[in-house]
Amino acid sequence: MLDHPEEYYRHYYHYYRRRLAPKVDVTIVILVTVCAISVFQFFSWWSSYNEAINYLASVPKYRIQATEIARQQGLLNKTKEKGKNRRSKEEIREEEEEIIKDIIKNKIDIKGGYQKPKIYDILLFQILLAPFYWCKYIVWYCWWIYCFTIKGQEYGVEEKLYIIRRYMKMSQSQFDSLEDHQKEIFLERQLWIRENYEVYKREQEEELKKKMAMDPRWKRYRRWMKNEGPGRLTFIDD
Repeated sequence: MLDHPEEYYRHYYHYYRRRLAPKVDVTIVILVTVCAISVFQFFSWWSSYNEAINYLASVPKYRIQATEIARQQGLLNKTKEKGKNRRSKEEIREEEEEIIKDIIKNKIDIKGGYQKPKIYDILLFQILLAPFYWCKYIVWYCWWIYCFTIKGQEYGVEEKLYIIRRYMKMSQSQFDSLEDHQKEIFLERQLWIRENYEVYKREQEEELKKKMAMDPRWKRYRRWMKNEGPGRLTFIDD
């Protein structure tokens, strides 16, 4: 200390920083963080799923179908209650609404980001099952190379849709949310062939440009960009 008095406070700080630092296991902190994120994920997905069910229950097409199914099953044809057991119209309406929503949940397969959440999709289970998924992917990739590269077999429907999804850079949930007739169009146009997909992509880009050119909001935006431009401030007296 006498030879280097300028380093006294630095050593003093490092000593008490190590002495008074909270002794918390990093593993516990990571585990608690992952569990908290997983719980938030699960409840957030359930909220999105319930929003989708509520929306479908408000669409006349699905509501009428669900109501007809409920009547056929005798869920809405209950005898009127009398006396003390008689319920209010509001309670009966709420019960009918729940019945319709339950039928929609059972009959309609919601895909994409609003699909019914699964416990294995949350972060905690994804981390725990990561080794299994990696082994599964390696086995699948070796099978793909052997069947289609070495043996030269023709692609099946699932393989064709997989290649198309990869070209479109879409996740599995995004691709599953597409309508069945769209996927049939993809197969009819043989979009698993790279050249065909490039032609289809250019057609979609041209169609999008035409729609944007006819959109009045896009016209206003282009007019504003031409006259004012981004980041330009003007002060006009009223």
